[in-house]
Amino acid sequence: MIRAVVFDLDGTLIDSAPDIWHAANQVLEGEGLPLVTFEQSRSFIGRGARVFVERMELAVTGANDPVRTAHLHARFLHFYERAHENTRIYPHVTETLEQLRGQGMRLGLCTNKPLRPTEAVLKHLGWNKLFEAVIGGDSLAVAKPDPAPLLAVLGGLGMSMQDIAYIGDSETDAETAERAGARFGLYTEGYRKAAPEALFQHFRFNDYRSLPDHLSRLS
Repeated sequence: MIRAVVFDLDGTLIDSAPDIWHAANQVLEGEGLPLVTFEQSRSFIGRGARVFVERMELAVTGANDPVRTAHLHARFLHFYERAHENTRIYPHVTETLEQLRGQGMRLGLCTNKPLRPTEAVLKHLGWNKLFEAVIGGDSLAVAKPDPAPLLAVLGGLGMSMQDIAYIGDSETDAETAERAGARFGLYTEGYRKAAPEALFQHFRFNDYRSLPDHLSRLS
């Protein structure tokens, strides 16, 4: 029986791509480097801030230099922690989360977004007390798709893998769930690149109002 639901954040509960793009171009402009398009920036999302910066750096300079990457990463985190003015919650997310809590479900968050920007956006959205366990992309030595972050959220909730469903939007989330042996629901309106049917999943959905029914069928 499903007793808890663990969510990814960017591309799953919120659309933060516009703010991430803005933060990226603030960094690049400050360094005198070419700017990236929104489509480029969106395609870099998914494996955490460090990989985002590496992809951004490669796109605008043609190479990754470790010293420059570290500098760009530090600058990006500076802006990223403040980048939430244009972030929006996907439709029907808030009421669905409240519905799940009303049904006795416990909620966790497992994201590759670094912890400080995660905490900042949760506070901005009024969600800072919504999730009982939160693991960011830099909370551990490894990030998704390694299953360790998801396992850490389970530990924080005091749950086993059989107790939870994991909800995400991307190839990274699908791989995380498959490697962890988790039941996985794919939200199809996020930052996925592959066709939805190509990814590991137990169900997929494009409207949060249908999520409770999907979870009940899993149970």
